[in-house]
Parts: sequence; C-alpha cells; structure tokens
Amino acid sequence: LTLTAVEPLKPGALTLTIAFEGVLNDKLRGFYRSTYEDDQGTTHTIATTQFESTNARRAFPCWDEPDLKATFAVTLVVAEDLMAISSGPETGREPTGDGRVSVTFAPTMVMSTYLLAFVVGRLEATEPIDVDGVPLRIVYPPGTGHLTDFAIDAGSFSLRHFTEYFQIDYPGDKLDLVALPDFAFGAMENLGCVTFREALLLLDPDETTKAEQQRVGDVIAHEIAHMWFGDLVTMKWWNGIWLKEAFATFCEMHATNAWRPEWKRWDDFGLSRTQAFDVDSLEATRPIEFDVVSPDDAEAMYDVLTYEKGAAVVRMLEQFLGEEAFRDGIRSYLAIHAYSNTETHDLWDAIEAETGQPARQIMDSWIFQGGYPLVRIEQVSPTEVKISQQRFRFGPSSDSAIWSVPLVLVVGSAGTTRQLPVLLDTKETVVEVGSFDWVTGNANASGFYRVHLVGQLLDQAVAALAELSAVERYGLVDDAWAATVGGAMEAPALLDLVSAVAATETDVSVWQRILGILATIDGHLEGEAKEAHRKRAVQLINDAFVRVAVKTDDEHSSGELTEAERLELRAALLETGGVLGDAGHIGSAREILDADADPAHSAAAVRVVSSVGSATDFVNFVERYQSAETPQEERRFLFSLPRFKGDDEIQAFLGMLDREEVRSQDGAYVLGHALANNAASLTAWNYVEANWDAIGERYPDNSISRMIEGVRSIGDAEVADKILAFFGTHEVPQAGKSLDQHLERMQVSVALRQRLRAQLAP
Repeated sequence: LTLTAVEPLKPGALTLTIAFEGVLNDKLRGFYRSTYEDDQGTTHTIATTQFESTNARRAFPCWDEPDLKATFAVTLVVAEDLMAISSGPETGREPTGDGRVSVTFAPTMVMSTYLLAFVVGRLEATEPIDVDGVPLRIVYPPGTGHLTDFAIDAGSFSLRHFTEYFQIDYPGDKLDLVALPDFAFGAMENLGCVTFREALLLLDPDETTKAEQQRVGDVIAHEIAHMWFGDLVTMKWWNGIWLKEAFATFCEMHATNAWRPEWKRWDDFGLSRTQAFDVDSLEATRPIEFDVVSPDDAEAMYDVLTYEKGAAVVRMLEQFLGEEAFRDGIRSYLAIHAYSNTETHDLWDAIEAETGQPARQIMDSWIFQGGYPLVRIEQVSPTEVKISQQRFRFGPSSDSAIWSVPLVLVVGSAGTTRQLPVLLDTKETVVEVGSFDWVTGNANASGFYRVHLVGQLLDQAVAALAELSAVERYGLVDDAWAATVGGAMEAPALLDLVSAVAATETDVSVWQRILGILATIDGHLEGEAKEAHRKRAVQLINDAFVRVAVKTDDEHSSGELTEAERLELRAALLETGGVLGDAGHIGSAREILDADADPAHSAAAVRVVSSVGSATDFVNFVERYQSAETPQEERRFLFSLPRFKGDDEIQAFLGMLDREEVRSQDGAYVLGHALANNAASLTAWNYVEANWDAIGERYPDNSISRMIEGVRSIGDAEVADKILAFFGTHEVPQAGKSLDQHLERMQVSVALRQRLRAQLAP
C-alpha cells in the first residue's frame, strides 16, 4: 500500500485513518467465521481471528511483522445480543440506535500484530475468578458450560506457576480462554484472549482419559507461558518462531508436572521426543532455526522439530546446567528484553551471564545444524570408557558433524548409582568413571541423542534394568528400535531386548513404546511370520496383564502402580492385543464398548473395534461421532473411522469428507490417518490424488503437511512409488522441508518392511 499526500506534510505527530472492508472468510485465518448448532438445530456464526503468522493483514491494514510492535485500541460494533471480546478488557458499551452496540476495549500493551484477537458471537462465559489480581474466565458455545471447570483449574494454576517461575507479573489486564468450534491450529496465544479448539479446552474429567486430560492441561499451560515467552518478549523475525514454541513446549511440561505430579509428565515426554528423533534421523531434516523469507517458510516452521526437538534441547540444557541456574538465566532474559524483540543468541547470552557456562557454544551446535549424534560408549579399561559421537541417520552416513553434547553418564556400582556430567565437544574422549557394574549414557533420558552401548555394556545394562529409571528403560528400548529401523540392529536381537524389558516392566510409558514397536512390526509382516510374531507379542501382553491384576496383595500384584496407572496400562495392553487380532482381547473390547467402563478402557475399545470392525460397526461409529456429547468423544469416534480395514468402510469415510460431514479443521488430519492404515493406504492415496486441488481449497494450509504425514508408515513399494511419482510434479510450498521428510521416511519404511520380512522369516 502506497499513500501519497496531496500536499507536503508538516513535521509532527500525525494520525492516519483508513476505511477498509473484507470478507468474513471460511479459511480459518485472518478474520473468519466459525459455526455451531444449538440444541434446536439452529446454526449460529462466530466471527473470530487467527493472525499468526502473517494474517493480521487480512483483517486490517497494518505493519504485519513481529518486530514492529504497537498498542491496539479496539472498538467493535456488534448486534446487541452478541458477546464481543478482544485482547484488552471491555471499557465501554454504547447503543448505536440501530439494534447494535459499540463495544470499546482498553488499549493493549506494546505487542506484535499477530497477537491481537477479537471474537464476536452468541457465546457464554464463566464468572471471572481472581488469580492474584488477574481476572480469568472461560468463553464457550452455549450448552458446554459444564465442561469448563477443568480449564479453570488448569488455567489458574498455570498463571500462578509462570508468574512465580518468571518472577514477572502477567503482562495483560485479563485472561479469557476461548473455545471455538472451528480452529486450524490447536490453540493461539493472543494476548488476553487465547483461542482453542473445543477439544483442547473443554472436557469432563469423568469421561476422558489421562492422555486427553494431559493434552488439555499441556495446551493451556503452553499458551499461558507464551504470555511471557512470545508476547512480552518476541522474536525479531519468523526464523525465531522455534524459540518461543520450543520454550513454551518445555514450559507446558514444567507446569503440568507441577500441577499433576502423579502424571509423571517428564517421563511421558519420551513419547513425543521420539517423534522428533524420527524426523531428525533423515537426510531431509533441517536445522531447528533456518532462514525465513516467505509466509510459506514461516508456516513450514510449525513442525515437530520446532516444538518437540526444540523443547528437548532446552530441557537438555536445563538438566546439564541445573534447574535453578537455568531459571535464573530465563528470568534475566525476560527482564532485559521485556516489550522488545530478540534473536536466539540473546537467550543463550543471558543464561551464560547467569551461569558462567558456555550456553551459546553448546546450543549453537544444536540449533543451527540438523540431525543429532549417536553416542557410542565402549569400555577400554576396568575404570574407563571411551565415548565417541557420529551423526545418527536411518541408513549410511559419512557426515562429519560434531555437537557439543552435554552428556550425563549414570554409573552403577554395588547397588548404588551416581551421575557424571561430561561435555563431549570432540569426536571422542576417554573418561575415568571408577569401578562399575554397569554404565549408561543418558541420565533420565534428558539428552537429545541416542546411545549405543558396545558389547557387554549393553548386557550389563539389561541385567540392571531394576536400577534404571523408567525413562531410562524407555530410552534403552527406543534407541534399539531406532537402530533396527536404520538397519544397524537385526529384528531378532531387538525382540530379545524387548522381551527382556517386558518380562518385568510395569511402567506405562515404557510399555507404550514396546507396544508401538510390536504393532509396527506386525503391520509389516505377512503369513507365517506374522502369525509367529503375533503369538510372541500376545504372550508378552498376557503375561503383563497378570502382573497388573486388580488385586495388589498377592504375588501377582501391580507393585508401585497407582490404580489410575494400572487402568491405563491394562487399557494399553488390551488395545494392542486386540489390534494384533487376539480373540480374547477383541471380545473384551466389544464388551467394554457398550459398558459403563473407565475412559481409558472405553477409548481402547473404540480403537480395537475400529481396527477389526464390520460395516455395522462403522455405521454405529458414525452415529456415535455425530451424536457425541463432548469434544473428546467426538474426536475419539471421528479418528476411529479411518482405522477400519474394509474397502467399503473406507469409501464411506471418504464420502463423508466429500459431503463435508467432517469439519475442515479435522478433514486433512483424518485423511492422513487413512493413509497410515495399511489396509487402506492405496484407496486413500487414490482419493488424495484424484481430489488434490479440492483438498487444497477445502482444508487449512497448515493441515496439508499433516495429511501427507500419513504416508510415512507406508511399507508397500508399489504404493510408495505411486506417491513419489505424484510429488515429482506437485509442490506443497507451505510444507517446506516436511514434504521431503515424509517421502524419505516412507522409503525408510519400505526398506524396513523388506528387512523385517527377511529377518523374521520362519
């Protein structure tokens, strides 16, 4: 936009007034419309905003770049029966004489354009609660008010937690958490007016699983952490998106772990960190921070490397420096740069100044180069180990990259353990560890690297499983699986290790990793090899069922497990047993499906029945999706539909997409699940190929890459070749490097299938 004055302007302060108009769009970005039906079947429209990254310019003329901060004074003229909210608190409401009211909001703090929000619609709100002087409330569509208590509890805790952690008052005047029926992202940290998908804010604790509750708690904490890390202090340019998102992901776990310590949130982080490892093991990975030139480049940064890998390396630095020293560095960073913009190195410099440790040297090697190291540990004398590093990739690698690896060894001797920090910033080094019975290389699995224990060191670690923490046992299994996927370990050796761990394991997160491995292997096998694998896997599962029996006063007790953990583990075992085709588990799942069971078992039953279900089951699940009473129940049944194996059922599911019976915010995601379904991948891909242009028009840009992500698990070479040929002539600009990553990971799966079938042949 170029503005030309008709005569020379005099020096001094000037006010520019611009009249503009736009369309309330259906693209879930800018100023857009969301809809819901009330109990009478009447459709109501909500006008709402999503400005990150470069969409504020779609709503009003502005300098739409993060380092051009301003204050925003908003006035909304709306129908008098509608609620209007924005980033600032309401300060005035005047009738306009035509059935509308002019609602004025207090000016915001100095902030970036992408953090402004306004929402208008027939909505309701809880009474505000006072959180140490900050009014907090939940805004929601009518009829869902009974689902707000959990969010109030999580939101008030997080607000207090971060005020204390950062030692800086909340920078806004009020905090509204707003549930929207249509939302392209999970949530958005607009100052004072945070917007969410309904399923990530509203829930009934009595009807949801621990995983569903934890996800909501995480997202609420994540967005509230942004009020400081992102809103108060903001990146100068979009290449710094990773910093605010990685730190908020770290913060969400920090707050959730404090709020619900029984959830063992840091242990669960292993599951999401594995997803980052999976991408970062590819040739097509990228550095956490990279140059951003276009809006598509910015969109491409919202991926697992930004969030999960970023959070993992932040956690690694915190654990290496010490929690208090790290926190002091964060407080200094926020205080120095409040209301301004920063580069990545500003954070490391603040931490370095507080701790005296080489934070920038350590972190630059993790932020500005892709990939991660495999740390090899080998005994070279009775009291010494040689530690070396090389880049880990799925497949051969001659990459000579070196990281500053903040290792923390765990040394076991005579029933005691001790930790030994080592900064490995060379190719290899020899470390004196004293006499030992066993050594592992990643204390509490807090480092973002994989470990290869050479020879007897691995055997010794397996023999000492009871002395390792649950997350360290998780890491042992996860590292072995990565070696198998990459071809460095053969499947029989992997399964021997898995069996050894499973024989005594009762931790939920470790079992989730084991079960994921068993199910993935099953999906790649056929014939006698598949039958033999299923027999072995189901036996491991059934043995574990005995160990987590209901009674805890006999020899088969569940040990230190709480009742909630026991139920969660039994549900996970039931689910995988059913998916692997065990008749007993399938029968149990069908009984549970229509019973008044606990949420964990109900959710597992849905997944089992959908994986083995009939046409009748499919129709039943569609009805339950459409009549669901909570957002979590709706999502549970929706995402079960692409799990069905029958072609007729998959075609019926695709027909629902064509008829737009699935909200656009969800369509690409469930289509990705259909691609990941071994029995449906070809049918789903043919649909994607035939409807490519319509899919791009129908679904939000940011979800297209998530749809394509479904191809990663495809092991069928013919289907893979078909997909590769298609993308040889079709671009996905908003996907950035992730398209290449998805396609490369698919080829890794094809190679893995071939090896598994050869290595596990009867």
